[in-house]
Amino acid sequence: MVTKSPEQYLLIKELRTDLMRFMMSYKFALEEINTKINILKEEFQYVHDYNPIEHVKSRLKSPESILKKLERKGLSFSLESIKGNIRDIAGVRITCSFVSDIYKIKNMLESQKDITVLDCKDYIKEPKPNGYQSLHLIVQIPIFMSDREEFVPVEIQIRTIAMDFWASLEHKIYYKYNKEIPQRIVNELKEAAETAGRLDRKMENIHKEMIQLKQRGGEEELPFRFESLQDLLTNKGT
Repeated sequence: MVTKSPEQYLLIKELRTDLMRFMMSYKFALEEINTKINILKEEFQYVHDYNPIEHVKSRLKSPESILKKLERKGLSFSLESIKGNIRDIAGVRITCSFVSDIYKIKNMLESQKDITVLDCKDYIKEPKPNGYQSLHLIVQIPIFMSDREEFVPVEIQIRTIAMDFWASLEHKIYYKYNKEIPQRIVNELKEAAETAGRLDRKMENIHKEMIQLKQRGGEEELPFRFESLQDLLTNKGT
């Protein structure tokens, strides 16, 4: 057994502490973003009597996963290298009912004063070659530690239920096969993505039509409501 010197023990202890504090900042950033999303969801429900968010899922990359990504990219194994090159350590996936909801949520998040958008990739307007659709944001949020303020990046993916269903199954197929996928399967997956896109557009149109019907119904009821209000103000019926 190799005996470590006091200096080596101190170095290991400092590295372990730095790594733990480093990962904690991403954990806190994830909690902060989730809190903001929950507030927006509840406020939207209260104001508009409608909830644009179906599901929210968050994850924090493990240290092993981070190191593997550094290795794949040929980057040095250091905290500075991680900070400068990996921006998806903390991630949130928001699943919506309709495509229009995706952009509503994007706008609500961007309007937050302490959120800075570092990058936006719209794979809905321009899907990936394999058919993948989603909106990806890299945002930066301040985290206040006991002795410092850190600006931590968080990846946010926003997609519809249909997009999420396709992406989940596509990932499982590639993960389980663990080889090059036959071109026939690749073509069928892309066709399935296009079908999911058509479903999203159809459901969006139905959604818009229902909103219009509801608004017209409200306009028809408005004179009666106004008359009742006038009765109240003029003390009629008392």
